[in-house]
Amino acid sequence: MSYYTHLECTACGRTHPTDRWLGVCTCGRSLFARYDLARIRAEVPRESVTHRSPTMWRYRELMPFGRDESVVTMGEGYTPIVPLALVGPACGLPRLFVKDEGRNPTGVFKARGAAVGVSKARALGINRLIVPTVGSGGSAWAAYGARAGLEIVVTMPVSDAPMIARKDCVVTGAHVVLIDGTTTDLFRMSQRAAERNGWTPIVALQEPFRVEGKKTMGFELAEQFGWELPDVVLYPTGGGVGLIGMWKAFEELEAVGWIGSKRPRLVAVQAAGCAPIVRAIRNGTEACEPWEGMNTIVPGVKVAKAFADWLILKAIRASGGTGVAVDDPETLAMQHRLALEEGLYVSPEGAMTVAAAIRLRESGAIGPHDTVVAFNTATGMRYPHLVRDELPIVHADEEIVLDGFPKPRARVTPATT
Repeated sequence: MSYYTHLECTACGRTHPTDRWLGVCTCGRSLFARYDLARIRAEVPRESVTHRSPTMWRYRELMPFGRDESVVTMGEGYTPIVPLALVGPACGLPRLFVKDEGRNPTGVFKARGAAVGVSKARALGINRLIVPTVGSGGSAWAAYGARAGLEIVVTMPVSDAPMIARKDCVVTGAHVVLIDGTTTDLFRMSQRAAERNGWTPIVALQEPFRVEGKKTMGFELAEQFGWELPDVVLYPTGGGVGLIGMWKAFEELEAVGWIGSKRPRLVAVQAAGCAPIVRAIRNGTEACEPWEGMNTIVPGVKVAKAFADWLILKAIRASGGTGVAVDDPETLAMQHRLALEEGLYVSPEGAMTVAAAIRLRESGAIGPHDTVVAFNTATGMRYPHLVRDELPIVHADEEIVLDGFPKPRARVTPATT
């Protein structure tokens, strides 16, 4: 049964029908999918989802699909909560966890938004999409587009797009166009190409369906912690779709009676070389000023000004949260530490969230008994260029000498959720 009722503008409140593809409201702001939450509360018990397959589609009543609409899926979602058994206690955070989104198809959390977006495009008769991206988003939309039989154009900046993202898109049949210019040029040129050629542009929060996929991370947090949300959630923030989506998810879960009123403090984590959200929080402004001269190795947060920055800031402030900017050397050091001590090879975006959690613990903003979840948004295997691999070579007539290797560090009993 479908509980999806309409689209609603996040700014002016105007409602729109569900039978066509809409990008933004007529006022130019983002649209949210809305549901008959009262009916869900009356008809769908919380316990019913626990018997379903372990994917994000276990929450289908709170997703924007009609009764007979099929979805495009590769088993995305319901990613694990991993306790940091050594790093957490060592830093005064015995209940520090990583939500490991690198387990998703294509190795990135963007599989969630792409699965919903591609599914809705196919259902509404949209078959040609153009996706401007700095990398991993293109991989996800190209893969799901291939599975759905859609035609996908992916535009990427020639200077920043990781080679693995380019190859992902090529091998899954997308048309890849490299743009020699800034990120602003990338989005401007893609929009013009979409208008000229009749393609549908896919830009964060300029279509209402990606956020519906990302919000399932919030559903999972609630369920995986026994329907009691953690105290702090740290999220690497570029376009901010996931952060906005989770805040929406928490509101919906409370409305249907699955959780109470408790909310986690949301922390937007950005790179010191591109931190418009962090700066806006510190300055007390309701929107961001564009960040000039972006300079960071972390591609996922390289956004000069998020389209829905006001929604990001609104959610953070409503939660009592904050923002933290982490410099690149600190990010790389934490990425290495998590791999060495925890066996977790996370993305730089994921590493920076753990580094931010430790910094907030040191300042007293996070307490020693807080349950803290840091999001890793992709597998570290998507970033081989960040790893030095100057390895010794032993010839066949020589002996392998292992005396120079350090002994493993002592382990501690892992925390449990």
